[in-house]
Amino acid sequence: MKKLSDSKWIFILPSVFIIGLFLLPLLAVFLRSINPDFFYYAFSQKALSALKLSIVTSTVTTICTIILGTPLAYILASWNLKFKSWVELLIDLPIVLPPSVAGLALLITFGRRGLLGSTLSILGISLPFTTAAVVIAQMFVAAPLYIRSARIGFKGVDKQLEEAANVEGANRWQLFREVLLPLTSRALLNGAILTWTRALGEFGATILFAGNLEGVTQTMPMAIYLGFETDRGVALALSVVLIVVSTILLGITRKIEKDNEHS
Repeated sequence: MKKLSDSKWIFILPSVFIIGLFLLPLLAVFLRSINPDFFYYAFSQKALSALKLSIVTSTVTTICTIILGTPLAYILASWNLKFKSWVELLIDLPIVLPPSVAGLALLITFGRRGLLGSTLSILGISLPFTTAAVVIAQMFVAAPLYIRSARIGFKGVDKQLEEAANVEGANRWQLFREVLLPLTSRALLNGAILTWTRALGEFGATILFAGNLEGVTQTMPMAIYLGFETDRGVALALSVVLIVVSTILLGITRKIEKDNEHS
């Protein structure tokens, strides 16, 4: 029993180290941000403009992702497609791609000299360095999180419930709306929160594709980046705001996951 008790440090010490690796940098941000000008920096016009743009674009990104991604997640979870594994790989790829690669890919696709640039110019559409570009960049990197969560949720629905609904004469849309959506609502909400949070913190793809124009494309991460070069107090204050918002949203996600485990 003594040897067993001693061996527990083999698990505890590495765990403490990696928890410290996560905790100490965040704690350092909070400690360094404590100064008389904190609220001035956090609620300055530039900070509020960046926060407003971040909230608006992240919300639009999440809404568009839910509308477009839910049907795709349902198809991947329920239909037998020949190349389904390749489609899933394509959707998950932006999660592991470096943000700079994502931004460059978007720029050479939708830029003025990009793959679709001339076509968009004929239609009078210019995407790079606009607020729409921010939303597109956020969707590219964040939407896979929602689709993955929704896909897992749809796969977890008992097939007998679907068969019973079919026996009762429900068509595919009624089955989806009245059976599947209520049963997967927590998974969908979980994915939506993760998408919103990821979009809120997006930086790499956005700066390459949308730039850093105040009031147009300057989101909170952009303002933090600019503040780090000009005024570190602004960068620290905005970082604290982002950490707090992300912590609250992730806490909600964890609560949803625990409710799913106990239900």
